Amino acid sequence: MSNHSKHPDKARIGITLGDINGIGPEVTIKALRDNRLLNYITPVIYGSTKVLSYYRKALKIEDFNYTQVKDDGKFQSRKVNVINCWNEMIEIKTGEVTPEGGKASFNALEKATAHLKEGYIDALVTAPINKDNIQNDNFKFAGHTEYLTSKFGAEDSLMFMTTENLKIGVVTGHLPLKDVSKKLNKDLLLKKYSIMEQSLINDFGIMKPKIAILGLNPHAGENGLLGKEENELIIPVINKLKNEGKLVYGPFPADGFFGKNDYSKFDAVLAMYHDQGLIPFKTLAFENGVNFTAGLPIIRTSPDHGTAYDIAGKNIASASSMLHAIYMAKDICTIHEDRKEMAGESKS
Repeated sequence: MSNHSKHPDKARIGITLGDINGIGPEVTIKALRDNRLLNYITPVIYGSTKVLSYYRKALKIEDFNYTQVKDDGKFQSRKVNVINCWNEMIEIKTGEVTPEGGKASFNALEKATAHLKEGYIDALVTAPINKDNIQNDNFKFAGHTEYLTSKFGAEDSLMFMTTENLKIGVVTGHLPLKDVSKKLNKDLLLKKYSIMEQSLINDFGIMKPKIAILGLNPHAGENGLLGKEENELIIPVINKLKNEGKLVYGPFPADGFFGKNDYSKFDAVLAMYHDQGLIPFKTLAFENGVNFTAGLPIIRTSPDHGTAYDIAGKNIASASSMLHAIYMAKDICTIHEDRKEMAGESKS
Protein backbone atom coordinates (compact mmCIF):
# COMPACT_ATOMS: atom_id res chain seq x y z
CA MET A 1 0.00 0.00 0.00
CA SER A 2 1.59 3.24 -1.09
CA ASN A 3 1.25 6.51 0.69
CA HIS A 4 1.31 9.34 -1.82
CA SER A 5 1.41 12.32 0.49
CA LYS A 6 2.46 11.67 4.05
CA HIS A 7 0.20 13.76 6.21
CA PRO A 8 1.95 15.84 8.86
CA ASP A 9 -0.47 15.28 11.73
CA LYS A 10 -4.09 15.08 10.70
CA ALA A 11 -5.69 11.84 9.59
CA ARG A 12 -7.43 11.99 6.22
CA ILE A 13 -10.76 10.32 6.86
CA GLY A 14 -12.79 9.19 3.84
CA ILE A 15 -16.57 9.14 4.32
CA THR A 16 -18.94 7.44 1.87
CA LEU A 17 -22.46 8.88 1.73
CA GLY A 18 -24.18 5.48 1.62
CA ASP A 19 -27.70 5.31 0.22
CA ILE A 20 -28.54 8.86 -0.88
CA ASN A 21 -32.23 8.31 -0.05
CA GLY A 22 -31.46 7.25 3.53
CA ILE A 23 -30.04 9.24 6.45
CA GLY A 24 -26.38 8.87 5.36
CA PRO A 25 -26.07 12.33 3.77
CA GLU A 26 -27.94 13.96 6.67
CA VAL A 27 -25.80 12.46 9.45
CA THR A 28 -22.63 13.20 7.45
CA ILE A 29 -23.56 16.88 7.06
CA LYS A 30 -24.56 17.16 10.72
CA ALA A 31 -21.35 15.46 11.91
CA LEU A 32 -19.12 17.74 9.83
CA ARG A 33 -20.92 21.06 10.29
CA ASP A 34 -18.89 21.79 13.45
CA ASN A 35 -15.65 23.29 12.14
CA ARG A 36 -13.72 22.30 15.27
CA LEU A 37 -13.53 18.78 13.86
CA LEU A 38 -11.29 20.16 11.10
CA ASN A 39 -8.57 20.79 13.69
CA TYR A 40 -8.18 17.02 14.06
CA ILE A 41 -8.99 15.46 10.69
CA THR A 42 -9.17 16.22 6.98
CA PRO A 43 -12.55 14.81 5.91
CA VAL A 44 -13.03 13.55 2.34
CA ILE A 45 -16.63 12.81 1.33
CA TYR A 46 -17.19 10.30 -1.46
CA GLY A 47 -20.53 10.98 -3.12
CA SER A 48 -21.78 14.06 -4.89
CA THR A 49 -21.84 17.80 -4.31
CA LYS A 50 -25.38 17.82 -5.79
CA VAL A 51 -26.59 15.42 -3.10
CA LEU A 52 -24.97 17.49 -0.33
CA SER A 53 -26.40 20.68 -1.79
CA TYR A 54 -29.87 19.11 -1.95
CA TYR A 55 -29.80 18.00 1.70
CA ARG A 56 -28.20 21.19 2.97
CA LYS A 57 -31.10 23.09 1.45
CA ALA A 58 -33.81 20.59 2.45
CA LEU A 59 -32.58 20.47 6.05
CA LYS A 60 -31.92 24.24 6.17
CA ILE A 61 -28.37 23.68 7.42
CA GLU A 62 -26.61 26.90 6.43
CA ASP A 63 -23.35 26.43 8.34
CA PHE A 64 -22.05 23.45 6.35
CA ASN A 65 -19.46 24.25 3.70
CA TYR A 66 -17.31 22.07 1.47
CA THR A 67 -14.91 22.22 -1.44
CA GLN A 68 -14.97 20.00 -4.52
CA VAL A 69 -11.78 18.04 -5.23
CA LYS A 70 -10.94 16.97 -8.77
CA ASP A 71 -7.45 15.54 -8.30
CA ASP A 72 -6.77 12.34 -6.41
CA GLY A 73 -5.20 13.08 -3.07
CA LYS A 74 -5.10 16.89 -3.46
CA PHE A 75 -7.17 17.51 -0.36
CA GLN A 76 -7.41 20.86 1.39
CA SER A 77 -6.64 20.98 5.06
CA ARG A 78 -9.25 22.67 7.28
CA LYS A 79 -11.91 22.09 4.62
CA VAL A 80 -14.52 19.40 4.02
CA ASN A 81 -13.38 17.87 0.72
CA VAL A 82 -15.91 16.27 -1.65
CA ILE A 83 -15.20 13.88 -4.52
CA ASN A 84 -17.94 13.46 -7.12
CA CYS A 85 -18.26 9.73 -7.76
CA TRP A 86 -20.82 9.93 -10.58
CA ASN A 87 -21.64 12.49 -13.25
CA GLU A 88 -25.18 11.63 -14.27
CA MET A 89 -28.15 13.35 -12.68
CA ILE A 90 -29.67 11.09 -10.04
CA GLU A 91 -33.06 11.97 -8.67
CA ILE A 92 -33.18 11.95 -4.89
CA LYS A 93 -36.31 10.20 -3.59
CA THR A 94 -35.95 10.56 0.15
CA GLY A 95 -37.05 7.50 2.09
CA GLU A 96 -37.43 5.31 -1.01
CA VAL A 97 -35.44 2.33 -2.20
CA THR A 98 -34.36 3.01 -5.78
CA PRO A 99 -31.95 1.24 -8.17
CA GLU A 100 -30.20 4.60 -8.72
CA GLY A 101 -29.64 4.96 -4.97
CA GLY A 102 -27.95 1.56 -4.90
CA LYS A 103 -25.78 2.37 -7.90
CA ALA A 104 -24.70 5.68 -6.36
CA SER A 105 -23.80 4.07 -3.03
CA PHE A 106 -21.70 1.45 -4.84
CA ASN A 107 -19.87 4.07 -6.95
CA ALA A 108 -18.94 6.04 -3.81
CA LEU A 109 -17.76 2.90 -2.02
CA GLU A 110 -15.70 1.73 -5.00
CA LYS A 111 -13.94 5.09 -5.39
CA ALA A 112 -13.24 5.38 -1.66
CA THR A 113 -11.90 1.82 -1.56
CA ALA A 114 -9.55 2.58 -4.47
CA HIS A 115 -8.27 5.69 -2.63
CA LEU A 116 -7.80 3.68 0.56
CA LYS A 117 -5.73 1.13 -1.39
CA GLU A 118 -3.63 3.91 -2.91
CA GLY A 119 -3.03 5.52 0.48
CA TYR A 120 -4.74 8.81 -0.42
CA ILE A 121 -6.88 8.45 2.71
CA ASP A 122 -5.90 6.93 6.07
CA ALA A 123 -9.24 5.46 7.10
CA LEU A 124 -12.76 4.94 5.81
CA VAL A 125 -16.08 5.70 7.50
CA THR A 126 -19.07 4.24 5.67
CA ALA A 127 -22.58 5.69 5.96
CA PRO A 128 -25.31 3.02 5.74
CA ILE A 129 -26.14 1.28 2.47
CA ASN A 130 -29.19 -0.74 1.51
CA LYS A 131 -27.83 -4.28 1.25
CA ASP A 132 -30.40 -5.11 -1.42
CA ASN A 133 -30.27 -2.31 -4.01
CA ILE A 134 -26.45 -2.11 -3.99
CA GLN A 135 -26.11 -5.66 -5.37
CA ASN A 136 -24.49 -5.80 -8.84
CA ASP A 137 -21.86 -7.79 -10.78
CA ASN A 138 -19.10 -6.23 -8.63
CA PHE A 139 -20.97 -6.33 -5.34
CA LYS A 140 -22.30 -9.74 -4.39
CA PHE A 141 -21.81 -9.39 -0.65
CA ALA A 142 -23.97 -9.35 2.47
CA GLY A 143 -22.64 -5.90 3.38
CA HIS A 144 -19.68 -3.52 3.69
CA THR A 145 -17.74 -5.87 5.98
CA GLU A 146 -17.70 -8.77 3.52
CA TYR A 147 -16.97 -6.47 0.55
CA LEU A 148 -13.95 -4.85 2.22
CA THR A 149 -12.66 -8.19 3.54
CA SER A 150 -12.64 -9.46 -0.05
CA LYS A 151 -11.26 -6.23 -1.57
CA PHE A 152 -8.27 -6.14 0.76
CA GLY A 153 -7.56 -9.86 0.47
CA ALA A 154 -7.99 -10.47 4.19
CA GLU A 155 -8.39 -14.08 5.25
CA ASP A 156 -11.17 -13.12 7.62
CA SER A 157 -12.52 -10.15 9.56
CA LEU A 158 -14.64 -9.45 12.62
CA MET A 159 -17.73 -7.30 12.95
CA PHE A 160 -16.77 -5.44 16.11
CA MET A 161 -19.35 -3.15 17.72
CA THR A 162 -17.55 -0.69 19.95
CA THR A 163 -17.89 2.19 22.38
CA GLU A 164 -15.59 3.51 25.06
CA ASN A 165 -16.71 0.89 27.59
CA LEU A 166 -18.51 -1.82 25.60
CA LYS A 167 -17.05 -3.89 22.75
CA ILE A 168 -18.90 -6.85 21.23
CA GLY A 169 -17.75 -9.00 18.32
CA VAL A 170 -19.80 -11.68 16.55
CA VAL A 171 -18.49 -15.09 15.45
CA THR A 172 -21.12 -15.37 12.69
CA GLY A 173 -22.36 -12.16 11.08
CA HIS A 174 -24.89 -11.74 8.29
CA LEU A 175 -26.19 -15.30 8.31
CA PRO A 176 -29.69 -16.80 8.67
CA LEU A 177 -30.26 -18.03 12.23
CA LYS A 178 -30.94 -21.61 11.04
CA ASP A 179 -27.37 -21.77 9.63
CA VAL A 180 -25.52 -20.48 12.71
CA SER A 181 -25.02 -23.85 14.43
CA LYS A 182 -23.81 -25.47 11.17
CA LYS A 183 -21.30 -22.67 10.62
CA LEU A 184 -19.81 -22.74 14.12
CA ASN A 185 -16.66 -24.82 14.61
CA LYS A 186 -13.51 -24.66 16.73
CA ASP A 187 -11.36 -23.14 13.98
CA LEU A 188 -13.84 -20.32 13.33
CA LEU A 189 -14.18 -19.60 17.04
CA LEU A 190 -10.39 -19.48 17.50
CA LYS A 191 -9.97 -17.29 14.42
CA LYS A 192 -12.58 -14.73 15.54
CA TYR A 193 -11.16 -14.72 19.08
CA SER A 194 -7.68 -14.11 17.69
CA ILE A 195 -8.85 -11.20 15.48
CA MET A 196 -10.62 -9.65 18.49
CA GLU A 197 -7.59 -10.04 20.76
CA GLN A 198 -5.20 -8.58 18.16
CA SER A 199 -7.55 -5.68 17.49
CA LEU A 200 -7.86 -4.84 21.18
CA ILE A 201 -4.06 -4.74 21.38
CA ASN A 202 -3.23 -3.04 18.06
CA ASP A 203 -6.26 -0.79 17.46
CA PHE A 204 -7.36 0.06 20.99
CA GLY A 205 -4.09 -0.14 22.91
CA ILE A 206 -5.31 -2.72 25.48
CA MET A 207 -2.18 -4.78 26.06
CA LYS A 208 -3.61 -7.76 28.01
CA PRO A 209 -7.26 -7.95 26.98
CA LYS A 210 -9.82 -9.71 29.18
CA ILE A 211 -12.44 -11.33 26.95
CA ALA A 212 -15.81 -12.94 27.75
CA ILE A 213 -17.27 -15.60 25.45
CA LEU A 214 -21.03 -16.15 25.34
CA GLY A 215 -22.77 -19.51 25.01
CA LEU A 216 -24.91 -20.26 21.97
CA ASN A 217 -27.95 -21.84 23.61
CA PRO A 218 -30.30 -20.67 26.38
CA HIS A 219 -28.57 -20.96 29.78
CA ALA A 220 -25.33 -21.73 27.86
CA GLY A 221 -26.69 -25.21 27.12
CA GLU A 222 -27.53 -26.20 30.73
CA ASN A 223 -24.85 -28.93 30.71
CA GLY A 224 -26.02 -30.35 27.39
CA LEU A 225 -29.72 -30.35 28.24
CA LEU A 226 -30.45 -27.39 25.95
CA GLY A 227 -27.83 -27.94 23.27
CA LYS A 228 -24.43 -29.55 22.84
CA GLU A 229 -22.37 -26.73 21.26
CA GLU A 230 -21.08 -25.44 24.60
CA ASN A 231 -19.70 -28.80 25.76
CA GLU A 232 -18.39 -29.95 22.39
CA LEU A 233 -17.13 -26.70 20.96
CA ILE A 234 -17.08 -23.54 23.06
CA ILE A 235 -15.73 -24.91 26.37
CA PRO A 236 -12.83 -26.83 24.72
CA VAL A 237 -11.84 -23.64 22.86
CA ILE A 238 -11.95 -21.58 26.08
CA ASN A 239 -9.84 -24.21 27.88
CA LYS A 240 -7.29 -24.24 25.06
CA LEU A 241 -6.98 -20.44 25.21
CA LYS A 242 -6.72 -20.46 29.01
CA ASN A 243 -3.88 -23.00 28.77
CA GLU A 244 -2.10 -20.53 26.49
CA GLY A 245 -2.34 -17.92 29.25
CA LYS A 246 -5.16 -15.88 27.73
CA LEU A 247 -7.56 -13.97 29.96
CA VAL A 248 -10.68 -15.60 28.54
CA TYR A 249 -13.86 -16.50 30.45
CA GLY A 250 -17.18 -18.22 29.75
CA PRO A 251 -19.32 -19.50 28.23
CA PHE A 252 -21.83 -17.09 29.76
CA PRO A 253 -25.60 -17.30 29.24
CA ALA A 254 -26.23 -14.12 27.23
CA ASP A 255 -29.39 -12.96 29.04
CA GLY A 256 -27.97 -12.94 32.58
CA PHE A 257 -24.60 -11.68 31.37
CA PHE A 258 -26.10 -8.43 30.08
CA GLY A 259 -28.93 -8.33 32.62
CA LYS A 260 -26.48 -8.33 35.54
CA ASN A 261 -24.10 -5.86 33.92
CA ASP A 262 -21.31 -8.50 33.83
CA TYR A 263 -20.08 -7.08 30.51
CA SER A 264 -18.57 -4.14 32.40
CA LYS A 265 -15.94 -6.47 33.89
CA PHE A 266 -14.43 -7.29 30.48
CA ASP A 267 -12.59 -5.46 27.71
CA ALA A 268 -14.69 -7.21 25.07
CA VAL A 269 -17.37 -9.83 24.54
CA LEU A 270 -17.48 -12.48 21.79
CA ALA A 271 -21.06 -13.37 20.84
CA MET A 272 -21.98 -16.38 18.71
CA TYR A 273 -24.37 -14.74 16.24
CA HIS A 274 -25.52 -11.35 14.97
CA ASP A 275 -28.56 -10.57 17.13
CA GLN A 276 -27.07 -12.10 20.29
CA GLY A 277 -24.41 -9.38 20.17
CA LEU A 278 -26.19 -6.53 18.45
CA ILE A 279 -29.44 -6.43 20.42
CA PRO A 280 -27.70 -5.74 23.76
CA PHE A 281 -25.17 -3.47 22.06
CA LYS A 282 -27.77 -1.28 20.39
CA THR A 283 -29.91 -1.25 23.53
CA LEU A 284 -27.00 -0.07 25.65
CA ALA A 285 -25.10 2.09 23.16
CA PHE A 286 -27.24 3.08 20.16
CA GLU A 287 -26.46 6.79 20.26
CA ASN A 288 -22.67 6.46 20.39
CA GLY A 289 -22.03 2.95 19.08
CA VAL A 290 -19.58 2.36 16.24
CA ASN A 291 -19.19 -0.64 13.94
CA PHE A 292 -15.48 -1.34 13.41
CA THR A 293 -14.23 -3.99 11.00
CA ALA A 294 -11.35 -5.71 12.79
CA GLY A 295 -8.79 -7.91 11.08
CA LEU A 296 -8.34 -5.86 7.91
CA PRO A 297 -5.09 -4.18 6.79
CA ILE A 298 -7.05 -0.89 6.67
CA ILE A 299 -9.16 1.09 9.16
CA ARG A 300 -12.91 1.09 8.59
CA THR A 301 -15.67 2.25 10.92
CA SER A 302 -19.34 3.05 10.46
CA PRO A 303 -22.30 4.24 12.51
CA ASP A 304 -24.22 1.40 14.17
CA HIS A 305 -27.53 2.22 12.47
CA GLY A 306 -29.07 1.53 9.06
CA THR A 307 -30.49 3.71 6.29
CA ALA A 308 -33.55 4.62 8.43
CA TYR A 309 -35.70 5.50 5.39
CA ASP A 310 -38.65 6.22 7.69
CA ILE A 311 -36.96 9.35 9.09
CA ALA A 312 -34.79 10.32 6.07
CA GLY A 313 -34.98 13.99 5.11
CA LYS A 314 -37.01 14.94 8.19
CA ASN A 315 -34.10 16.53 10.06
CA ILE A 316 -34.51 14.25 13.07
CA ALA A 317 -31.65 11.78 12.52
CA SER A 318 -28.94 12.00 15.19
CA ALA A 319 -25.35 12.35 13.98
CA SER A 320 -23.96 11.05 17.26
CA SER A 321 -23.03 7.57 16.03
CA MET A 322 -21.52 8.99 12.81
CA LEU A 323 -19.48 11.48 14.83
CA HIS A 324 -18.23 8.69 17.11
CA ALA A 325 -17.34 6.61 14.02
CA ILE A 326 -15.25 9.50 12.64
CA TYR A 327 -13.48 10.08 15.96
CA MET A 328 -12.81 6.36 16.42
CA ALA A 329 -11.25 6.16 12.93
CA LYS A 330 -9.03 9.10 13.86
CA ASP A 331 -8.07 7.57 17.24
CA ILE A 332 -7.11 4.25 15.65
CA CYS A 333 -5.02 6.13 13.05
CA THR A 334 -3.19 7.83 15.92
CA ILE A 335 -2.58 4.53 17.76
CA HIS A 336 -1.19 2.99 14.55
CA GLU A 337 1.07 5.99 13.89
CA ASP A 338 2.39 5.93 17.47
CA ARG A 339 3.08 2.22 17.18
CA LYS A 340 4.99 2.72 13.91
CA GLU A 341 7.07 5.47 15.50
CA MET A 342 7.85 3.30 18.52
CA ALA A 343 8.80 0.40 16.23
CA GLY A 344 11.08 2.76 14.27
CA GLU A 345 12.73 4.00 17.46
CA SER A 346 13.28 0.47 18.79
CA LYS A 347 14.96 -0.51 15.50
CA SER A 348 17.29 2.48 15.62
